Amino acid sequence: MKAAHSCFRPSAIVTVAMFLVCHAGTSTAAMAGAGGKDNMEFIRAACGTTSYPRLCFETLSTHARTIQRDPVILAIAALSVSLESARGASAAMTKIAAQGLMKPRESAAVKDCVETMGDSVEELRRSIKEMAHLRRPDRDLAFHISNIQTWVSAALTDEKTCMESFADNSLNGRIKDAMRIHVVNVAQRTSNALALISALISSPP
Repeated sequence: MKAAHSCFRPSAIVTVAMFLVCHAGTSTAAMAGAGGKDNMEFIRAACGTTSYPRLCFETLSTHARTIQRDPVILAIAALSVSLESARGASAAMTKIAAQGLMKPRESAAVKDCVETMGDSVEELRRSIKEMAHLRRPDRDLAFHISNIQTWVSAALTDEKTCMESFADNSLNGRIKDAMRIHVVNVAQRTSNALALISALISSPP
């Protein structure tokens, strides 16, 4: 699947969060507060439930002012970070493949990985879009969270499938290492996002 274009990047988290808050009828003044100690501790505590808490905090704490102590916006931020990481990984792998220095078997593995990463990008994009429903007063929370979990889980599966493309020991070690670094970074961020989304079930927004 061809990777979908999207404006959801870490630098665009403010726009995404404001969109959700405004469409929920919530005052935007609440978003203007400084990212103080309480906000940082909220993010740290939430990240403590993930598989990669340090990475989670490092990637999300810079957005504390936007996230405040809102678990929905926290999850959106995590998804946005994961999405941009996936898009970056796909672009990097495509660039490596374009150099024409790989053997046919290596080229095929990279092509498969880029394709599955494209699927992951689309699934993460759909997940972010679905998050908007969590702000609606007539929402079916369980239904929407289930949809989001399904798509993010599928994205994580695609990322793991991408890594498996380079399990063959006959492939160039440098190429395998370069690819794995990109894909592992994406998979860890996606895993963290999934954990934060799942937490919304036990503590509904």
